[in-house]
Amino acid sequence: MQLGTRWPYRSTERPTGLPDVVLMAVDAVETDEELVPDATGEWRWTLTWLEGRPVIELDDGTVIRYNAEDDAATITLPAAAIDDEDDW
Repeated sequence: MQLGTRWPYRSTERPTGLPDVVLMAVDAVETDEELVPDATGEWRWTLTWLEGRPVIELDDGTVIRYNAEDDAATITLPAAAIDDEDDW
């Protein structure tokens, strides 16, 4: 059984045991101001292990999932709210 953890956004210390491609995805999110334009120093990453695979979520809803078969990480950004005057 693997336990999850939390760590600060843009921290140099990260959990051990994460695949390199997942760490690269975390770096991509943390260095691209357009991906998370409202990022604050108070945000945290949350690591959860599901069926032995890491799933990482940022406080804004950004999620990074690991695909072991392809040794790939997928970044899913939260949906943006659309202010529509005709929304009933």
